[in-house]
Amino acid sequence: MRAALAPLRFACGLVLALGAPAAAEELHGPTPRIVIYPGDPITEDMLTDAPLSGSSGNGPLAMSVDDVLGMVASRTLLPGRSIPLAALSPPRLVRVGAKVRLLYVDGALTITTMGDALQDGVVGQTVKVRNEDSGVTLSGRVRSDGSVLVSGG
Repeated sequence: MRAALAPLRFACGLVLALGAPAAAEELHGPTPRIVIYPGDPITEDMLTDAPLSGSSGNGPLAMSVDDVLGMVASRTLLPGRSIPLAALSPPRLVRVGAKVRLLYVDGALTITTMGDALQDGVVGQTVKVRNEDSGVTLSGRVRSDGSVLVSGG
């Protein structure tokens, strides 16, 4: 067993003697220029490019501006600190109580009406809505334009 560990000890001693390899290039990424509060949509003027700090246990960090633009802060983001991806969420296109356009599509048939959102929702999420005309509660998938594609009730 000791003989098997000898090469490992030698390699560790060599690294200690020579020093750790020089850090490659310092990684840079988007960092808040100002305090960004929960619920704030993130825009380019709120960000600056700065060296990334360690993840500090918050998971992966945003590496490019494209990772954060258009997202919403789900917790307070402080200036000069790296942005954990877990602190971002997609914008809610549908909000509880808001009027939404409801679409029902069956082949060439498309029916459009208005309804009330009973849940918040982001693109692709299934939410409950109430048809304004009939009062029937339906489920539907939020589309990128903020409308809800519903199925039968």
